Formats: sequence, structure tokens, C-alpha cells
Amino acid sequence: MPLFCDVALAVPLDMVFTYAIPPGMEPVVGGRVLVPFRQQRLSGIVVELHDRPPQGVTSQISASQIKIKNVIEALDISPVLDEQLLKLGKWIADYYLAPVGEVFRTMLPLSAEFQRSVAYRITDEGRMALHLAGISGSPARSKRTPDEQLIEFRVLDYLDERESVREERLRGATRVAKALLSGMVRKKWIAREDVSAARDAARVVKVAALLAAEEWAEASAPLDPSTSLSAGSRVARPHTKLNDNQRTLIETLAASGGRVPVEALRGLNVPGTTLGTLVRRRLIELVDEPQEFAASGIRLSKLKPRQSPFEFEFSVAQKEALAKIGEAVGSRKFAGLLLHGITGSGKTAVYLACMRQVLDAGQSSILLVPEIGLTPAVAADLHQLFGDEVAILHSGLSAAERAEQWHRIRRGEARVVAGTRSAVFAPVGDLALIIVDEEQDSSYKQEETPRYHARDVAVMRAKMAGAVVVLGSATPSLESYYNAKKNKYALVELPDRVERRPLPEVEIVDMRQEFQETGQEQVISRKLAEEIRERLEKKEQVMVLLNRRGYSPVVLCRACGKTLQCKNCAVSMTHHKRERKMECHYCGHIERIPDKCAHCGSEYVYFVGTGSEKLEELLHGMFPQARIGRLDRDTVRGREDFEHALNALNEGALDMLVGTQMIAKGHDIHGVTLVGVIGADMALGLPDFRAAERTFQLLTQVAGRAGRGQSPGKVVLQTYFQDHYAVQFAARHDFAGFYEKELQFRAWMHYPPYSAIANVLIRSEKLDEALTWSGELGHWFEKTKHEGIRVLGPAAAPITRLKRDYRYHFILKSPSREKMNSLLRAMLAEAASRKIPRTQVIVDVDAVWLM
Repeated sequence: MPLFCDVALAVPLDMVFTYAIPPGMEPVVGGRVLVPFRQQRLSGIVVELHDRPPQGVTSQISASQIKIKNVIEALDISPVLDEQLLKLGKWIADYYLAPVGEVFRTMLPLSAEFQRSVAYRITDEGRMALHLAGISGSPARSKRTPDEQLIEFRVLDYLDERESVREERLRGATRVAKALLSGMVRKKWIAREDVSAARDAARVVKVAALLAAEEWAEASAPLDPSTSLSAGSRVARPHTKLNDNQRTLIETLAASGGRVPVEALRGLNVPGTTLGTLVRRRLIELVDEPQEFAASGIRLSKLKPRQSPFEFEFSVAQKEALAKIGEAVGSRKFAGLLLHGITGSGKTAVYLACMRQVLDAGQSSILLVPEIGLTPAVAADLHQLFGDEVAILHSGLSAAERAEQWHRIRRGEARVVAGTRSAVFAPVGDLALIIVDEEQDSSYKQEETPRYHARDVAVMRAKMAGAVVVLGSATPSLESYYNAKKNKYALVELPDRVERRPLPEVEIVDMRQEFQETGQEQVISRKLAEEIRERLEKKEQVMVLLNRRGYSPVVLCRACGKTLQCKNCAVSMTHHKRERKMECHYCGHIERIPDKCAHCGSEYVYFVGTGSEKLEELLHGMFPQARIGRLDRDTVRGREDFEHALNALNEGALDMLVGTQMIAKGHDIHGVTLVGVIGADMALGLPDFRAAERTFQLLTQVAGRAGRGQSPGKVVLQTYFQDHYAVQFAARHDFAGFYEKELQFRAWMHYPPYSAIANVLIRSEKLDEALTWSGELGHWFEKTKHEGIRVLGPAAAPITRLKRDYRYHFILKSPSREKMNSLLRAMLAEAASRKIPRTQVIVDVDAVWLM
């Protein structure tokens, strides 16, 4: 049996840690173990078992002498990451320069199976303080207030009678604040210890159980508030005195058989304290019960499945695409295909048909979608076709639900997996096909460590598994289309819409000319207003895109000219009228709406610009009879809100849907015949080399929502940049033309796809630290030879301060990824030698956002 194991822990250190294996314990490579790390317990992944003594251990110096720590517990008897997924995780760590432990944590959605917990015990010093308090009436000399001293005495007294108490129990019993506990630890009156442990919480749910439920259910008379609990009664009876909120909870439980999950009771609009009160009065008890999951996790979707792709005749192009993909899958060798199909060409039908072929052959497939908002429709389609063979993975599920879905996949109960970027790590067996829908979408790039791109990881996983990867889009990224043109991927085209439906006509409205003719700034042009009115008269539906949420994006003082800035970020606060607040859309900081300028005290505060909330209000004013809905992050708080809006549009309950880019992709609403686009060209002014590409993609995608049914569609595109090539090519639905034009600029400036790119960000809450660190690394780059690599910077990031951090960055460009990777590793080593914290140096390989 090996003596040691190397464990990857989710800490920001580029290394693994060696632990001794106690006798009788049998950890496995790819399995989880619980280990001590500094003053806490962490779970990690075993990456190697061996007999090599750690560095510094010799035959004369034993492992025990240099205090090699033992593994506390082996959590798995079989690997949770198989050899292939371990290899993929190590590749991600190497390519994206991320700590391998943090990579493995991202790959495993099993946080619900590990409970972090802290316990406290009284020390000898604490017992002495308690003894002195008993003599003098208060704890030993303390700078605390009398109330705080009383709570300290209560904590010491409570712990003196017990060996060790978990924090949540201690705080509940003594009402002690965390800060006071920390102070007692510093005084060494109590000791804090990490008692984190594995648990089977992924399959357990907290349930509220009504005591004497049968008596409550049989009580038909109304509750008598004048009757109180009789002396000596252990359990309340139906005539116990209750207030309205308590009565609502009791009656809900009685009507549901006496047992309801606590989570479900939160929808009753009853204060959270009500349940606790009823528990203390012994009317209700809280118990843990095995959780019942919908077998595939998707049955809660209220979206109606669309027409099955097998109920209509495939076009010639669809049949050819299906044949090419099927042939590649049948070869059981790695192949990459780019499925370029215009909007409405039936790409989804091809995906589903391919997945059914794979399932019929006894193999597995993964379908990635860019946003949670697209999963309800996909989930409904998949469940209609494949039933309980489907599993869903995305961040909208609870930790317990994600863990249950993961276990279903691992057990082989689900061989079809759909989800957002993290679904690329699903532990499917015999993987044959990975499909990346809307492969160009920036949501596939994770903006926190590890900063992986799910599209590229999908390609690498397919390569390791000998599977086929299909990248699908109406507007492929320039990198993917370039690779297809260079024969790295096979290019499969769907040039026409299904049933030969025409692409929508696009009419450009020059808003500069609109201003000249009307003499005032217009949000909705006369042409768009006329087209909307015409569609409403015909009982047709309309979508209007404004990719900016909130009411007004800027609050400006007309006296001094200053704006209301977020205190944590170098960005303007956004006005949200309905919720009566100012909010930063980067860090979430909230302030009240100002009635005067914070800088000069002037009352002339002006709200500038238009967001989706204001647009909805304007449209209600212009078309008071229209039924208008809004879809953005302010109106969508959960999956149900999103599904409700889409269902309303599908069923004709809405005449018009206003929204941000959430409405632009993937939705197949046949009643929409007009799409209005407002301000979608704003991104052209951003200092980002991908600005034109993003604008073209957004305009093309949202235009594709029109005319997907029997009636032809039209798009009214309002712009201040009508001569820009991105706008012109989008209006003509000309992807090839845009690709050739944009490629010229990329070649001249050595940007992708001609060079790899990396963004190195230096950040600190202290401006002088950020400046010093970036300056030191800048000098190092100047002195270091890096042939074939361009280093730009250091320079202030376009958003100079974000979430309290000042930010400076370097941009690296090179045609050789290997050379750039080596230079970045050397830079990280230099930063470590200069004591620059690893968490303050962000390396983003293949960055898609340089702001």
C-alpha cells in the first residue's frame, strides 16, 4: 500500500500537496480526500499515490519528525474524476495557467456533499475567566460594554458544560455575534477548530412536519383564537391560538398531508420567523428527509416542447449535415465540424437528430448552450424526445440538484446531457458527440479562475475521447470560421431557412437624420413606431431590443457636470425607477436615488439615457392598448420568470416583448414578424478589438427572431453609425463579407486568429501597490528576451477600478502559444519572487474581454 498521496486543493497555489496515508486507509487516484490545511479542513483530489518521501525526508529524518500531516478521511471508494477527466483538468491548468486544485473544484459540482463547519470549545484561560466572573459578577478585565460582557459570560457558561459546540448552535443558543466570538478567540478564552466533514446532503432536504397532523386535517371548524393551549399539553390542538401568518402555515401543512419542504413554504409570503415560532411552540418540527428529484431535473420547466424535429421533412442541406456528422461519429475517431447555418435554418433539429443516433447506438452526448435562459426550451425538447435519459447541468440549479444530476450521469442513468459551460465536464461514459450551440458566445468564457473557454475545452475533451465535436452558429467566431477555412474543422453549411422561408427585410434608420428632421432626441424613431402600430393592428407580435438594462444609465449634475459614480468601481450608477434605487451593474452596490448633487449640492440632477425599463414605459405610453412584457435581469429573478415571459409570447398573451440580449438568441417564436433594434451599435465605441464582431453578431442574431413562422419578417435597425461595415453587412445578412473585411483589420494588428492573445491584469485595493507591481513586471518584461511575442503595457485598464480594486494590465500577442505560455509562467515566477500575491495577478489566456 502506498505511503503518500499528492492532493490537489482548491487554493490559489500552483502546486499539489503531499500527505501521509494512515494504515488501513485506501484513497484512490481521482477520488476525494479530507485533509488538514493550515488551520482548516479541505477536500481535495488525489492525483498520485506513491512511496516517495516528501522533499526533506531522509532515512535519518522520518516523515513524522518533519510533521507530514495525515489524510483525515478518504471520501470516495472509486474515482469521481476518471483518467480522462483528470487528464483534461491538468491540460486546463497548464494551458490557462490555473492552479490544478481550482480546476478540479470547477469540474465537480459536489459542494453539497461537503459541509464547512466551525466548532468552539472553552480553554483553561476561559474557565479561569468564568471563575473570576462568578466571583466579581463579570468576566475578567474587559473593554467590552456591560451587554457584551454578559454575552461573553453566557458563551463561557454554555461551553463549560459541553466538550465542543458548532458555531451555528452556539450563536443560536447565546445570541453571540461573530465579531465577539473572534475577540474571545484572540483572548484565548475559547478555541476555534474546523470540523468540516463529508455529508450525504445532496439527497437530503429539510422538511416542516406538522405534529398531530391528523387532528389538524380533521378540524373543520374555524380556528378559535380565544382558546389557548391547556396546561400540560405537549402538542397543540387545532384550536390553539394562532395569528394569521401562523394559521396560513398550519393550514398549508395540514392540506398537504402534514409534510412540506421548507423551501416550498417560502412562496407563501409569510415572514421567515413564523416557522421558527411554530417550531418553538412544538406545533411543527423540522426533519431531514431523502429528497425526491425529477428524474431528469427538467420536468419543472413550464415551457411547451416545440414540434418534434422528426415530425417534418428535413431539407436537403439538413440531411447532408446529418449524414456528415453521423459519418464522423461512426468512425469513432476525433473530428471537428463547424455547422454554419443562418438563423432559422434548423440547426437545433440537426443537433437533436444526431443525439438520437448516438443514443440509439448506446453512446453518450453533451449539448452546450451559452446561457441559462436557453436551457428551458432545450430541456423541453430533449425531454420530449429522450425522456429520463436526459440530465441538465447549470448554475440555476441548487447545489443539491447539481450533485444529484451529476450522480445520475455518472451512474449511467442519463446519457444525454445539456447545460451551460460547466456541462462540458459531465462524467458521461462512452462519449461520442459534443455539440456547442452558439459557439461564438462570450458566455462560454469563464471570467474567474480557472478562466477556461468551454468551446475550446469541448474540442480538447472530444480529442482525448476520440469523439466528434460540432460547433454551431449563424455567426461563428472569426477564430472558428478561420479554422474551418484552413481545414482544421470540416465546414458544414445550412444556407437557407426551413421550408424556404425568406430572411427578414432589414431597414436602417439613421438616427442622426432623425434628429435633424424632428429637432429632438428620439428613442423610438418614427419609422419604428409606424411599423409597430401596423403589426399591432394585424394582431402580430413585436420584439424590441435595447441591450442596456435599468431606467437611465447616467445621473448627471447640470450645475457641475459630474456624474454619480459607484464607490467601488470607476463606472456610473444606473437608475432603476421601479425599484427606486441606483445600482452598479458590475459590483451590485446600491444607493438611494439622489435629490441633489453629492459634489456641489445642486438640485439640478438630470437622468441621462435610456435603458430597457424606460423603453418599456415609453412603449406603454405610445401604445396603451398593447400587452407589453420585458425580459432582462431585473425582471428575471428565476427560471420561472423567464419561462412565464416566453410562454406568454408563444401563446399570444403578449403583443410585444422588450429586452436586452436575452431575447436575441435561440428563441423560436413564430408569431414575431417585427424586430426593432435600438442602440445595438453602442458597443462600436468600446476600446475592444472585438467590438465590430460583437455588434455584427448581436444584430444578426436578433434580426433572426423575425419571420420564423408563415408570415415574412422585418427588422428596423436604428443606428448612429449606418456606414459602419458591421451594420451594413448585418443588414444584408452577409457573414462572408463581414468575415473578409474584419479579417483584414485583424491581420494588420496581429489579433486573433492570426495571433494568440493573453491579458495580464494586476490589481490591488491600494493604488500605489497596483502601480508598483505593474511597474516592476513592466521592467521585467523589458529586460526579458521574448522573441516572437509582443507585450503592450503596462497601462490602466479601460475600467480602471472595479470591485474596489485598481487595475493595470498588459496585453501579450504571439503566433506561438507555446512561447507565450512559457513567458507567462516565467512572469508568474517573477511575481512570486517579488512577493506579489498570486490572487492579485490575473492571467487570462485567449481573453475575450479586455475591459
